[in-house]
Amino acid sequence: MSFVKRNTVLSSPRAGLTPSAPQQQQPKQETQLAPGLRPSPTDGRLTTSTGTASLDQLLAGHGGLPLGTCLLVEEQGTTDFSGILLRYYAAEGLVQGHQVHAVAFPPEWRHQLPGLASPDKKSKSASPAPAPEEKMKIAWRYESLGNNANAGASTRGDSGAPFCHSFDLSKRLASSESKGTLNPISVGGAPSLDRKSVGTASPLKMILKQLRAKLESSGSSTIHRLVVPSLLSPTLYPPGCAQPSEVLQFLHGLRALLRLYSTQLTAIITFPTSLFPRSSGLVRWIEILCDGVVELIPLPARLGAAPPPPSGSDPKANEQPQGMFKVYTLPVYHEKGGGGAESGQFRENLSFSLSASKGLVIKPYSLPPMVEDEQEKPSAAPMKDGLDF
Repeated sequence: MSFVKRNTVLSSPRAGLTPSAPQQQQPKQETQLAPGLRPSPTDGRLTTSTGTASLDQLLAGHGGLPLGTCLLVEEQGTTDFSGILLRYYAAEGLVQGHQVHAVAFPPEWRHQLPGLASPDKKSKSASPAPAPEEKMKIAWRYESLGNNANAGASTRGDSGAPFCHSFDLSKRLASSESKGTLNPISVGGAPSLDRKSVGTASPLKMILKQLRAKLESSGSSTIHRLVVPSLLSPTLYPPGCAQPSEVLQFLHGLRALLRLYSTQLTAIITFPTSLFPRSSGLVRWIEILCDGVVELIPLPARLGAAPPPPSGSDPKANEQPQGMFKVYTLPVYHEKGGGGAESGQFRENLSFSLSASKGLVIKPYSLPPMVEDEQEKPSAAPMKDGLDF
């Protein structure tokens, strides 16, 4: 009695047919991504860094700004924190080899971009762990507060190249570090009071025309970044640009270019809410036409406060919040909700701080823990009965 192995077919090869040799599976050739790109951990779409690692973690959980989208950064007051975000965004693009299109900036703006920071000699792993007694001095909810901003942060792409570089505001970007090209887009001459001249030549339409020409002339693997500073500000744009028919057509055209070149173009626009409040209907329409909307609210300066210390003197002093960071809208791309709804971090009260070495750091806002000082203050010198002359 013979035993036959199960799930085997006992058949002889047909006449004229020879058993084919086993086909060798050819290894799949992985497409190499352009520098500065990596797939999103959420849905796999390509993303690029804004130059600020803490801001990348807030953008809908993609770990960066998705290609084909724009981000509107609003700011109150007379500070220029949003302008610093634009510098990091442009510097990151030049280091990665992207084409950066700067609106209303001269070619000399390249020399104002921050330079690459020198690598730290001291590694974080070498720092000793805190003793258990020191952990009990503060509440448990403050213990992991510093890890929220860096949770899941990865500054390197799949190819091993840095995805988000570290910059130093005290340095300037050297020509050897810049691999991309900076294309300044002029808005026009001095603002004219003639209505006919304003109506015939629209500066905002010229911006879209020059940007479209650059996109069509470049290859499909070239990444472009658009920098639009202080939209509708009278110091940079003619007064005719503030008309709703002008600015809304510009944003509609920009949105069309972002969808047409959804694998090549990103944009960041700053907007002064002190000149155009969010309660106006025009600003509401501007926010609708942008994929993401965030706002920087600087804290008012205290009267009689000491000037800020240097960047290398006290690291704890540089981490003090300098303003509030509000997130109004973020893109929703998948059926899970997107927009950071999984973590809910953007729903918390966020704050930002700026330092020369770390740049703009966004983290949850909380009051500092009340810790009693163990060291007693030195007693004052005893008063003398008389005065010695």
